[in-house]
Amino acid sequence: MNQSPTTFCISPLQRYCVRPIAADFLRRVREQGLDDLGQPVEHHIAQGGEPCRDVLRRAHPGEALILASHSPLALPGPYREFGPVFVRAAAVESTAPLGALPLQGPQPYLGPRFVLRAYSAQERIVDGQVVEAHEAEALLQQQFARAEVAFVLARFAGYGCFAARIERV
Repeated sequence: MNQSPTTFCISPLQRYCVRPIAADFLRRVREQGLDDLGQPVEHHIAQGGEPCRDVLRRAHPGEALILASHSPLALPGPYREFGPVFVRAAAVESTAPLGALPLQGPQPYLGPRFVLRAYSAQERIVDGQVVEAHEAEALLQQQFARAEVAFVLARFAGYGCFAARIERV
């Protein structure tokens, strides 16, 4: 998968990185105006609080956003799904916190509770749990301790939408 050049490495000891939405998706929605389903994207002005998958933070009121359909999985099959995502309309440097899951700030990106869903290399669900933010690190370590887990997707608890991809380094 073509990832965004911005990667938030948690720690050299933890051996995983949190990746924002893929760079090829960002180029297509910004330059061609088409989402993962080939549909035209929608342009919005942020009310404030929308989760921006390209910078792993919540939008500020007045920011120009794109709303588009996205699949965080590449392989065809029953687990491939598409859902709505917000990204910034213009490419910007990330302001997400370094050295931790994006949980900090007045409007934490992931929020107090979210889902960590583990997948195999064949993009099959291996495990999935709703987790409190303070328990996320321990659950990620448990999931990555399993040999069959290739990556983990963080998802928002309320709507179940894709938030970020977490990979082994």
